[in-house]
Amino acid sequence: MLLFIIDTTIKEERPELEFMGNSVISNQPMGFVRNTLDPFLFCVHHLDLYPEGNDLQGPNEPLIGRHIGSDFDEANDWKMYHGRTVPGFPAHPHRGFETITVVLEGLVDHFDSGGSTGRYGFGDVQWMTAGSGLQHSEMFPLVNQDKPNRLDLFQIWINLPAKDKMTEPGYEMIWAHEVPHIQLDGGDVRIISGSWREHVAPSAPSASWANNPENEVALYILTVKAGSSVELPTASAEANRMMYHIDGGTATIESQQLKPKYGMELHANLPTIVEANAEDVRVLILQGKPIAEPVSKHGPFVMNTVEEIYQAFSDYRRTEFGGWPWGASDIVHPREQGRFAKMSDGREIVPPKP
Repeated sequence: MLLFIIDTTIKEERPELEFMGNSVISNQPMGFVRNTLDPFLFCVHHLDLYPEGNDLQGPNEPLIGRHIGSDFDEANDWKMYHGRTVPGFPAHPHRGFETITVVLEGLVDHFDSGGSTGRYGFGDVQWMTAGSGLQHSEMFPLVNQDKPNRLDLFQIWINLPAKDKMTEPGYEMIWAHEVPHIQLDGGDVRIISGSWREHVAPSAPSASWANNPENEVALYILTVKAGSSVELPTASAEANRMMYHIDGGTATIESQQLKPKYGMELHANLPTIVEANAEDVRVLILQGKPIAEPVSKHGPFVMNTVEEIYQAFSDYRRTEFGGWPWGASDIVHPREQGRFAKMSDGREIVPPKP
């Protein structure tokens, strides 16, 4: 028997405010999973200093003492997550939203129940639409046997509006060379979605809330150099905007300190200057107009009502969202495999060689 608790959210809950500024609405500590605002559902930064890999592409170090299959210990430099041999997330289902996976360093092996697969990383972005239902695995192969395997990635979940929750599942690859990486006077910015002044990111999948520019969805990874500053582009007053400290030193925004493991909610329509103090600072910025629909969520499913959540579990037990054609739930590609994407229709896409 499957027992679970339904978590139904109609409005975003706001933590206690630390200080009120002009463009700053709140400034509060964040856990491993960052608080997000509509249309976003979830945000996490995986930074793992993996050692050399073994013959199975797992860590060439003992796993004794780790909670194998459920390793999220922030005290460790690297984690197995739900992996038992190779770090990562073996096959699991989703319905009703999209995942955006941005890999700045390291590799991810993707397999899904629709028959698609691939290996991506080192600046690549995968935008996956779970829609009506999809199983996928995302494993972190440690391909280097003679040097460490550093992994630096973000995963962001963005909601789908009710009319698109049951859209056909699939994914798109945005290779590193397609992601605008703009040098600024005070630093640099990667534009994963949306635009930064005249610079525009590749379009999101057609069913995505981010596909329509009127929804003002933007996802930036901004680095500000020590002693320098960068002013953020403005959007409309209707857009939600969150900024998360990712790494580096402390940043100053309107005399407030954005410290490590903190996040700020900002007014998107007001000028905001991010100043780096003694060290470079890297922040993640998520922005978008809210979908403003009821949200009912449990684990891997995000729908509009409790009844739809029950239906998602029922459908998954009955169909397994197409089943799992790959054998092992934690399958990875051979060590020598380069970056590529094979789509469910058989097309194979590879990025250009450097």
